[in-house]
Amino acid sequence: MRNNVAIIFLLLILAIPAVAAEPAANVAPVPVVIELFTSEGCSSCPPADALLMSLDRNSVPGAEIIALGEHVDYWDGLGWKDRFSSAEYTRRQESYAAQFRIDSPYTPQMVINGRTEFVGNDSSRAARVIQDAVRTHPTLPSLLIRPHGEAVDIAIENAGSHRLDVILAVTESDLSTQVGRGENHGRLLRHTAVVRELRKIGKISSGQFTARQQLTLKPDWRRENLRAVVFLQDPSTLEITAAAQTALK
Repeated sequence: MRNNVAIIFLLLILAIPAVAAEPAANVAPVPVVIELFTSEGCSSCPPADALLMSLDRNSVPGAEIIALGEHVDYWDGLGWKDRFSSAEYTRRQESYAAQFRIDSPYTPQMVINGRTEFVGNDSSRAARVIQDAVRTHPTLPSLLIRPHGEAVDIAIENAGSHRLDVILAVTESDLSTQVGRGENHGRLLRHTAVVRELRKIGKISSGQFTARQQLTLKPDWRRENLRAVVFLQDPSTLEITAAAQTALK
């Protein structure tokens, strides 16, 4: 009888590591914000657009990919005007160039979590940086976003005492353009997570923020392909410290 008890006890001890390891599989994925600065006038950009689409559509272990395709306007005078381009995204890229101490903006450029930049069609570098972001992420603030008709409800908690910008983006996926001129003449270009709107909606310095933010959705934007994204960004370092997204179907 004593031997049977000892055997049962030993089996229980051996089973503990397997049981303890199970919750790890249920850990929430870490949001990773991937910004791609691109242009339909740039011949080296389509592979980067395809990479962003692949990252956006396919799951990355441990990560929730939050894709932002930002089309800059400095290619518009070189043969083809990108219908998604905006001077606002060019200014945002210029801010990154200053922060990263690079000579000038370029396309395609990928920026991950506002911390790391590299040539936007480098798939192996993208994989490494995403893995690093998942492995080394700090304790994240609680950031929730939910659709509410033509608005989104935003609730942020435990963001700390450091001042952060609260930024809202609306993106549209499954877009394509048949290019008629310029470096990509004759090509059908496909895009995902194209930023249709990007604006700062507030600042947070007390660790908490709540808002119902109205959206301005244009009639030609297909609602079924729209997402709203909210992220927190340090205005001094441009590091993105938290993010969340929701479909607007």
